[in-house]
Amino acid sequence: MLNCHDATKLMSEAQERPLSLTEKVPLKLHTMMCAGCRNFGEQMNSLRVMTRAYAKGKGGQEKK
Repeated sequence: MLNCHDATKLMSEAQERPLSLTEKVPLKLHTMMCAGCRNFGEQMNSLRVMTRAYAKGKGGQEKK
């Protein structure tokens, strides 16, 4: 069973590379049981979406 440190590390790595099945299954089980890690993953996804939108020029600033 993964601990929170290992789970958050895998979530971070998943932003850079696809996880293997042997990494995905324990991570999924851990996040099903751990609200803290589940929240961390949701926050990471939100930040990724926001930074991509900002990089595409949708940061809420009008261009002059």
